[in-house]
Amino acid sequence: MNEKEGSCAFKKHKHENVPRSQRKEEKGSGVGSSSSMVIAFKSFQHELDTKHDKYERLVKLGRDITIESKRTIFILHRIISDPNKDGVLTEAENKLDVVRLKIKQVAQELVGEDLYQYNRAFTPGLQEYVEAVTFQHFIKTRCLLCLEDINKPLIFEEEKSDVKSTSIELLDDPLIPVLEKKQSNPNILSLQVTPVDYLLGVADLTGELMRLCIGSVGNGDIDTPFELGQFLREIFDGFSYIGNTGPYEISRKLYALKQSLAKVENACYTLKVRGSEIPKHMLADLFSTKSELMEHDEDIS
Repeated sequence: MNEKEGSCAFKKHKHENVPRSQRKEEKGSGVGSSSSMVIAFKSFQHELDTKHDKYERLVKLGRDITIESKRTIFILHRIISDPNKDGVLTEAENKLDVVRLKIKQVAQELVGEDLYQYNRAFTPGLQEYVEAVTFQHFIKTRCLLCLEDINKPLIFEEEKSDVKSTSIELLDDPLIPVLEKKQSNPNILSLQVTPVDYLLGVADLTGELMRLCIGSVGNGDIDTPFELGQFLREIFDGFSYIGNTGPYEISRKLYALKQSLAKVENACYTLKVRGSEIPKHMLADLFSTKSELMEHDEDIS
């Protein structure tokens, strides 16, 4: 008898020594589909799937908010050359109403949920919305829109029943608990912009103001760059108080703010010193060339 046959005989002999009743108990000791452990894990599975699906829906809504906000900014840039400025502002306001409807859908998804569990899904969209609405406000008033005024239009009324509940049974098993979601104040929905999103949106606003400055000069407007230069310096002073104490995104966007301010100040300097020497239709090209040279020098350093 070789070694392999000996081991098989040993296993068979060991199995025969176990009583038949004990072997039946071992076979029947498997976890059944109605056990409490399986029910608990099915409940966990459903909860995780629900959260993941909600997160994906919020990502799509955040992407829609970003796209519509960018379209609003593109519309507002037309105010440089469009003689019907009131029509441009009205069209931009209509676009912002569409964005607020998307934000309302985000608020509906977050009913009864922790905001900060899903904040990363739509926070880029809120920052883009802040950029668009502050840009519109600056064009109209030459002032910065505060956080409180941004959040006021983001309070919505919900036209539904007093209690909003969602009940789903898992795998039609009556032992699995039913999931319910109730709304404490169902007539009011709100999604407030956080201070961090506000700061990041204002930092992005400076880039649009720099583009507005260059476009204004190309259109023959030599007063707007000086207004924008003073406004950007005030924003830069405000961000200087924050410094590197805030989130990483603020420090990164502060660098872009410095670049925008330098380009606007360069435009103001050129207008003041050489404005009478260079034709107005060539000033925008001159600023663009100098901006590219500045960016190239900064990349090298």
